[in-house]
Amino acid sequence: MLASAAIVVLASLAVERTGPLVGAMIATLPVSAGPAYVFLALDHDAGFLRDSAVASLPAIAATALFIAAYAGLARRHGVAVSLAAALAIWLAAVLLLPRLMGDGLASGGLATILVILACVGACYPWRKGGPPSARPRRASDVLVRAGIVMALVVAVVLAGRLAGPGAAGILAFAPVVMVSLAVILHPRIGGAAVATVLVLSLPGLLGFVAALFALALTVERLGPALALSLALLTTLIWNGGILLASRRRPTPSLET
Repeated sequence: MLASAAIVVLASLAVERTGPLVGAMIATLPVSAGPAYVFLALDHDAGFLRDSAVASLPAIAATALFIAAYAGLARRHGVAVSLAAALAIWLAAVLLLPRLMGDGLASGGLATILVILACVGACYPWRKGGPPSARPRRASDVLVRAGIVMALVVAVVLAGRLAGPGAAGILAFAPVVMVSLAVILHPRIGGAAVATVLVLSLPGLLGFVAALFALALTVERLGPALALSLALLTTLIWNGGILLASRRRPTPSLET
């Protein structure tokens, strides 16, 4: 729990000290799902991890819908209203999407990609935010972030033991970092600026899909350690590629 919390806290602090695109790419690294999957690997076999990877795909699609909902609401409403509505949409999506997407890797992956691309298109006008306000950082911010991710780790481990790979896979990709960013940054830099960061993170979710494909296809052949390492490398390469590609074209600014 402490190790996972430290990873997310460091990542979210880095988000605040970088531009919106770099922050978005940090936010879409597996800073919470990665440790959760490591703990699942310690408790379960390769087949369980494969099933969890497939089950995580609807959660990623639901996170894309969470981002779209929050980005649309945060420009006009406060953090409580925006977050409550977005989380309600995420919960409804994780309950409904598995039935619609099926339990296959190919069908689930394709459906997840289509949902993400649809959200990218719908949110494109919100890639530019208003000028961020500047409010002082509070020591309680770190405690909030740590508490959220520690609670997630407990939930994932318990779900893996009590409810099986489906529940564990969904909870592993709950939008912990996105919720942390909203709770901490919305009151400090404004909803429009947070919406920009979250919208720019949508393409990074495609890296999660690729990582889950890598994990599901290799974990039973290579073993959990190598398969999880390959999945992490996949997300790093994908997000790094997005950053390199962005250097060739103008990057949206929080001030424009």
